[in-house]
Amino acid sequence: MQSGISASQELKSALGSLITSSEQRGLTATIQNETIVPGAAIASTASSFLADLANLQSHIQPNAALYILLRRSDSLSSPDKSLMAVTYVPNSAPVRQKMLFASTRLTLVRELGGEHFAESIFTTEADELTSSGWEKHVQHTASENPLTAEEQSLQDIKDAEALESRGTRGQGLAQGGRIAIRADDEIAGALRTLGEGGTDNLVQLRMDGATETLQLVSSSSATPSTLSASIDTKEPRYSFYRHDDPNSSIVFISTCPSGAKIRERMLYAASRGNVVSLAQNEGGLKVAKKLEATNPDEVTAQVITDEFKVEAPTESKGFAKPKRPGRR
Repeated sequence: MQSGISASQELKSALGSLITSSEQRGLTATIQNETIVPGAAIASTASSFLADLANLQSHIQPNAALYILLRRSDSLSSPDKSLMAVTYVPNSAPVRQKMLFASTRLTLVRELGGEHFAESIFTTEADELTSSGWEKHVQHTASENPLTAEEQSLQDIKDAEALESRGTRGQGLAQGGRIAIRADDEIAGALRTLGEGGTDNLVQLRMDGATETLQLVSSSSATPSTLSASIDTKEPRYSFYRHDDPNSSIVFISTCPSGAKIRERMLYAASRGNVVSLAQNEGGLKVAKKLEATNPDEVTAQVITDEFKVEAPTESKGFAKPKRPGRR
């Protein structure tokens, strides 16, 4: 998803002040009127990065997304001026806000100058931005031997080539974004049956993270009111649902629960376009609607109904964003 949002000149100026300051630990930023603008400055009141994290809590709200730019060095007078970009998207934030902040996080770093940022993290819990939460993050990333963005891009290519050379079962797909995926053979057949009007009207797919292979989870029946309950609430899913309108329209639904691991979120986001291409090219489907949600319960019967109030074209562009349950 590309948001088309850019960083304001005011934010760029505020970043310059942060980098040169000997008293400022960080800076918040938010999105207003299609622009990323600076928020409050975060003062340094302690002698270490971990201790200064306590100063973040007054800026964090349980239902509002926020960008937080932090000086990483313990000593703000240190020659090391590297920054960390934190994208905080709490589970209870509005759905549109979640999507907007998540899709713009790379734009934020790019427009402010990637050379300034040694790390970029995504978090959904305020506890992760405490000293104890940060120590857990450090332990986790140390075990994974984190790479720079350039190194990760090269590693992605090597991983894809390794999968190809091992002859992983299934068919290869064109690379979309940075991730190349493969699909198990039975998927195309399940999708063709769906499009031809078989008894089942819901096909669910998942990505196996270890092999980056698309797998068939199930083929079942659902109604608009039971659809959300049919989709896994803990693991990301790609779902193809045949609606009961006169055209038997196909709806593609991408769900990625807030509890999913960061790598899973990135893998599903990067592979989404390839999955739709597979459905259309190999499964013969004409995708009429695309829905993107965090949790399955956002895809309510009302959301489906609203999507088809006006007859949809054969194929739509981009993803619709379901409203939160209970809201119109």
